[in-house]
This record gives sequence, C-alpha cells and structure tokens, in this order.
Amino acid sequence: MAIGVRFCAGTVLVLLTLVMQSAGMAALVMWARTHLAKNIRRFGLVRAAVLVVRFTSLIVCLHMSEILLWACFFRWKCFPSWESAFYFSVTSYSTVGYGDLILPPTWRAVGPVESLTGVLMCGVSASLLFAIVTRLVERDEEEELEKSLGQPASQTYQDSRIRSTELAERVETESKEDSRSEAAITR
Repeated sequence: MAIGVRFCAGTVLVLLTLVMQSAGMAALVMWARTHLAKNIRRFGLVRAAVLVVRFTSLIVCLHMSEILLWACFFRWKCFPSWESAFYFSVTSYSTVGYGDLILPPTWRAVGPVESLTGVLMCGVSASLLFAIVTRLVERDEEEELEKSLGQPASQTYQDSRIRSTELAERVETESKEDSRSEAAITR
C-alpha cells in the first residue's frame, strides 16, 4: 500500500508539472502570435535580443513555479522548513543534487522523479527558445533575400513553387508521350 501511495504522489506531481509546463508554453506561444506577428519584420538586433531575454525570463519563472509545486509537496511530507524543501526541490529539478539533504526513506523515490521531470521540462523549454531564434534568423534571411531580389521572399517562394509544378507537369506529360510512342513502336 505504501508504495502505491508514493507512486500515485509521484504521478500526480509529474502530471501537474506537465500541465503547468504545457499551459505556460501555450500561453507564451499565443502571446507571441498575438503581439509579434504584425511587428516581426520591424525587429532589429537589439529588439530580437530583448525578445529572447523576455522569453527566457518567462520560462525561468515557469520553471520556478514548477519547482515551487514540488517544494510544496516536500514541505508537506518530507521537510520541516520551506527553506529545506525549496532547496532540495531546486537541486533535484536542476539535477545538481548536492546530497546534503536527503528525503526520508519512504519518499526517496520521488526525488529522482523530480530530476527526470526537470530535465524533460528544460528540454521542452530549450526547444521553444530554439524555435524562436530559428524564426528570427529565418526572418533576417527573408529580408536579405527580398533586398537582393527586389521582391518579397514569399512571392519568390510562390513563383518557385509554380515553376516546380509546371516542370513536374511537363515531365509527366513527356513521360506519357514517350510511353505511348514506345507502345506504338512495339506493336
């Protein structure tokens, strides 16, 4: 019975962390779409750097709230003070794990679960930051392309797709004609 309670507690904490992370990331993405979609072309180097700093700061706050969730559990079940609970949670979530504080024997399995969850949530956050930086770089490349071609990059892309489609249709037509010619010759 005791192992079932620990398993359920770990599962609930992981699920709550996933919900917090997913909701936080979704809110960041929605905010970015709403506020940045119109102005993305007007970002310079400094504004792009400020954007990355803002997103990173918000993601750190999101992770701190997740750490606080785990610290609340540790304070409730494992440690007599908030300081110890928060410190243990930070070292576990970040996988530093100094080892100067340890959980009571009945709850020791929960610490590594927090570490695994922390690593995964940090990976999800890093992927969002990577996507943001990638989009900013793509935007800069589009601007350079537009300057060199004298027309919007989206128009250039659309023109190349039309040419590719026309080329594919022409090849298909010629292939059908060649097939008919070969069939006529073999008869």
